[in-house]
Amino acid sequence: MWFRSLIALVFVCWQAVTGAACAAEKPPQVVRDTLLLKDPKGPHISEAYRYYTESFDIVPDPEQAEAQWQAGKFKTGPWHKTLNLGLLHERVWMRLVVRNTESQRLRYLWSIFNFTDSAALYCRRQGETRFRRLGAASSWVPAAERAFPARSLSFPFVLEPNETAVLYLRIDLHAGALYLPTYIETAEHFLGWEMNFPFERHWVWMLGFYLSSALFNLVLYAFLRDRVHLWYVAYVACVTLFLMMEDGLDAMLLPRLPYQLIWTIGQFNFMLLAAAAGIRIMQLFLRLRSGWPRLHQAGNWLAGLAVVFVVLYAVLFPWAVRHSLGFLQVLNTMRELLLLCLFAYGWVVLFQVFQSSQRRRLAAYYALTYLFFFSGFAIFWSNHVGLSSFNPIYPNPLAWGLLLELLVLSALLTGRFQHTLRQNAQLRIRQLRQRNAQGARLIAAQEEEREQLARELHDALGPNLAALHMAWQGQAVQQAMSSSPEAAAAGRHTELLLRHLRDEVRTFSHAVLPAEPGLGTLSESVAALAELINLYGSPVVRTYCDEGLDQLSPSLQQTAYRIAAELLNNAVRHARATAVQVQLLRLPATLEILVEDDGSGFKNTKSGSGIGLRGVYARAEYLRGQVHIDSSDKGTTIVVRLPC
Repeated sequence: MWFRSLIALVFVCWQAVTGAACAAEKPPQVVRDTLLLKDPKGPHISEAYRYYTESFDIVPDPEQAEAQWQAGKFKTGPWHKTLNLGLLHERVWMRLVVRNTESQRLRYLWSIFNFTDSAALYCRRQGETRFRRLGAASSWVPAAERAFPARSLSFPFVLEPNETAVLYLRIDLHAGALYLPTYIETAEHFLGWEMNFPFERHWVWMLGFYLSSALFNLVLYAFLRDRVHLWYVAYVACVTLFLMMEDGLDAMLLPRLPYQLIWTIGQFNFMLLAAAAGIRIMQLFLRLRSGWPRLHQAGNWLAGLAVVFVVLYAVLFPWAVRHSLGFLQVLNTMRELLLLCLFAYGWVVLFQVFQSSQRRRLAAYYALTYLFFFSGFAIFWSNHVGLSSFNPIYPNPLAWGLLLELLVLSALLTGRFQHTLRQNAQLRIRQLRQRNAQGARLIAAQEEEREQLARELHDALGPNLAALHMAWQGQAVQQAMSSSPEAAAAGRHTELLLRHLRDEVRTFSHAVLPAEPGLGTLSESVAALAELINLYGSPVVRTYCDEGLDQLSPSLQQTAYRIAAELLNNAVRHARATAVQVQLLRLPATLEILVEDDGSGFKNTKSGSGIGLRGVYARAEYLRGQVHIDSSDKGTTIVVRLPC
């Protein structure tokens, strides 16, 4: 409903603007035979010029054009409007009789404010029988390299006081867009206007806005890696180049090679490329692939066709200009049809998506964005093909349509950016929860496996070793070993090994058992482990545990015991220490586990650590803790901090 109201509002505004333009008071439409030139600016050129078109195959000759004038073949141009011949593929001759009405000698400029492949100005003064060429120029070279350096093609001529002359302006344009804004004014007035043109026609801040919006989307892409922002930059770049080429700003700003390159591609082909980029923006913003795959594929084919056509046009255009003007007309006509298809595709997509209740709001937002640009483009395109010569706002409706479109589209993409950030945050939370759940299951499985291994060692291997030790101390074995000094020495050595092996199994089984409520608190488990190791005399293990450790969560107590037991086991087995100190300190936000020995130390590299230290790192990282190791030949200090 609101969409129809918006269309109606736009239509009413259009009628108001056109009605106001038509109702405005106009000067009487008197066609003059001679244009009376004044300083600084005389009457509008449309009050006196006549025009004639001829085939490009005819050799350009002002005398032949004058013969056509004598034969009555010239026509009157539109009153106070730009000469607009649309897609006509012919040479244009403009004939104008001028007179300097001032009492001083003046220098004038006849300027064409549009791209032309070539142009020339011819003059026949009073008393002369033939036309002389005053100058020739081409828009294919940038402004700095032209005979009169300006964004327009400008041809100077000088008139004495009250002097009259007949001028012919020849224009050759093969792109099929004969929209020819042209003026005659004094050189001083022209230069003053050119200096203020970027400011009076709002180009300075409009180009600044286009550039800033493109840079803003590059920043968004750096954060999100969302391709829609890259397509936005491509879209803005193509349309901005198109608008700069329309008013000749490219001729003033670009050096020769890039300037000729963009004109080899062609002005209206940049609009094709912009439309192709706009399709990709629309597809990504509306998530067209997931809901309408065939429509998405059709858009891809259409955008790809536009790119291929632009490449072929750039390659074939120079050949067609020299060898086949008919084929050149086909190329230009295909360009216009393809441009219409691209913009029609946008409305088809918006209509289809608007039918979906889930994405209707997205379609409505984007329809508003699309409408702004399409309205400006519709006015511009109708002028381009010769259907109208209406320009209600400067520099042109397309530039303002793009401005409004980019304002809305930037807001929409910013909202999409915030929505994506929220989605990424929610995804990270889900992934963290899944990781925590998987880690908890893994640790539970490890605890169960450790407990089973400890019980097997304690209940199966331990008794068997004890029985073997008792059997070794039996009378028969003792008598056999007392038979010789060598046997007695071997027996004593074997008994020591059996006792050591039995104690090792006992110590290991206690070390891998978890600290479980009811079976022993964390403090009791650490103390019991140290007491067991102290039975052997070396190294001497001292422990200290803060109060309140037993109120920690069972999972944290299990992890702390595993880490302390592993670090203590490493110090006993590998450090060759004489004293080991174990401390468990409960700080306000962390549990600190400190194991310090006076052993030989080791090289601290996380990747090269043994299985035990890798397990310590893994458990600490799972709980988002930290491990700090300080090792030298005088001893090792390991501090593990776990959040609690």
